[in-house]
Amino acid sequence: MSPEVLTVSALNNRASEVLLKNFPLLWVAGEVSNLTRAASGHVYFSLKDKTAQVRCVMFRNRSQLIAWRLENGQQVEVQALVTLYAARGDFQLNIEGMRRAGIGAFYEAYVRLREQLEREGLFATEKNLPLPRFPRRVCIISSPQAAALRDIFSTLQRRAPHLQAILYPVPVQGEDAAGKIAAAIALAGARAAQDKFDVLILARGGGGIEDLWAFNEEAVARAIAACPLPVVSGIGHETDTCIADLVADQRAATPTAAAELVSAGWFAATQQLAVLGNSMQRSLRGLLETRMQRIDLLAHRLVHPGRKLAHNRQVAAHLSTRLNAALGRRLRRDAVELERWRLRLSQARPTTQPVVSRLALAEQRLSSAVKCGLAAQQARLGTLAVALAQLSPQATLDRGYSIVRDSHGAVVFDSRQLAAGDAIELHFAKGGAHAHIDKVSESQNGLRNSQ
Repeated sequence: MSPEVLTVSALNNRASEVLLKNFPLLWVAGEVSNLTRAASGHVYFSLKDKTAQVRCVMFRNRSQLIAWRLENGQQVEVQALVTLYAARGDFQLNIEGMRRAGIGAFYEAYVRLREQLEREGLFATEKNLPLPRFPRRVCIISSPQAAALRDIFSTLQRRAPHLQAILYPVPVQGEDAAGKIAAAIALAGARAAQDKFDVLILARGGGGIEDLWAFNEEAVARAIAACPLPVVSGIGHETDTCIADLVADQRAATPTAAAELVSAGWFAATQQLAVLGNSMQRSLRGLLETRMQRIDLLAHRLVHPGRKLAHNRQVAAHLSTRLNAALGRRLRRDAVELERWRLRLSQARPTTQPVVSRLALAEQRLSSAVKCGLAAQQARLGTLAVALAQLSPQATLDRGYSIVRDSHGAVVFDSRQLAAGDAIELHFAKGGAHAHIDKVSESQNGLRNSQ
């Protein structure tokens, strides 16, 4: 029995099935190299270590879920299926998930929660509440022992000393911290109208991901989203980003920055009032000096009313004389111009008599031409009528001819169209007759000459 012969496609398909059966979904660590992004959105790269490498493909629907930008040289851990690309026989990994190498369980949980809340729309900017420009009471949720709290109070005292700040003390680190923080946020939101809070600051100093983990918990994120007060997060340092920062209505880089953000309206108003006060003082001083100078000027220009009236009468008389003289000159100039145009018009008046004579002569010639043309056409019409009458079939019948038709109604032109015994129909100038053929004779001429 001859051995089984496989095609290349069959071989590759079998190998792919073996790989999928023996290598379930697994995690592989390595360095990214030969990274290529296709126009379709798929990502192709190699994953390598010191002694080996493997080709990888991450399709668009998976690559869009990565929270950072993948680059060559990054150390990553990928969750993949071992496959064989049958078209080229390439051994490759189909990437289902990816994380930075060594990020640990905290970061994985952070990424999963962030993706979940983002899909639910908790990070959408259009839901963010605007901060009041001039808040009167601020609710602060933080630890009483935190240095961040002292920074917030000192900043508010310096920038807006009249602004009232109320502390809701909570632990900001530890196993039960997230629940207490969420409860404090909910309590502050419920008492917002009663305690007349305008804004809420959620604050904590810097630390590692484990230290800040309470602010990455789902309970805290949902409490912030449900809070009726605008929430400003000032958690950690500028490089730290927690889930609470993403859900909050405003994120500040530090607790101090959060206090500056809340008091920005009052601080700007204080600065603007100082500027406006100085500007108003300068304007009033300048206005007073201008008015005093104007009074001095008017005092020099002040004259007796009698003198002013006499001067005005002289000016009016002078202007009246000038007006009368100008009007007389204008009238004389217009009269001369009118006479000049009258003379030009009389010289340019057209003579219509020659045109009338030519028109009458043309009318006579046109009438004569019409009559002659009509007579010629009538004569030609008579000639054509006579010729047409001579050519009509009736005129031929009137000269003694007749029309012969066979039994089918066809006109007989030749005696060979007939046979003895055939019925024929004769048409004369007046009336007709039916006859039968007794004998058919052939002749060279259609007509015999008769004497």
